[in-house]
Amino acid sequence: MATDRDFDDVIRYFMAHHDSIDFMVATHNEASSMLLASLIDTYKLPRNYPGIYFSQLYGMSDHITYNLAWQGYNVAKYVPYGEVKTMMPYLFRRAEENSSVKGQSSRELKMIRTEIERRKKTGMSFISLPRHSKS
Repeated sequence: MATDRDFDDVIRYFMAHHDSIDFMVATHNEASSMLLASLIDTYKLPRNYPGIYFSQLYGMSDHITYNLAWQGYNVAKYVPYGEVKTMMPYLFRRAEENSSVKGQSSRELKMIRTEIERRKKTGMSFISLPRHSKS
C-alpha cells in the first residue's frame, strides 16, 4: 500500500537525520515498528536513544508496546484528550482501522488467551481487581 510505503520512507528519512531530528513513530503497524527497531540497531544507536520513541494508542496493540519496551526501546501509550463530540469520531476511526488491519483485533484476543493459558499452566498469578458490589 502506498501509505505504508510513504510512512516507512519517512521513518528512513528521520533515522538518516536522527542527529538533528527527535521523533516519535505512532503506529499500530507492526512492520513499520519492526523497521524502526531494525534501523536503530543498524545505526548502532542505543535502544533507548533519547530522541526516538515508539507509540501506540492506549488500549490498542499492547503486544507491540510491551515487546518493544521489554527489548529496551523507548515507548509510550498516547491518550487522546478533548471534548467527547470531538474525540469519539477519532476513536471510532482508530478502532475501525485497527480492527480491520489483517485481523489484528482477533489476533490480539488470541494472544491474550494464550497468555492466560500460559499463566495458568505455570501457576503465575493474575492481577486481582476489586469487584463492584450491587447496591
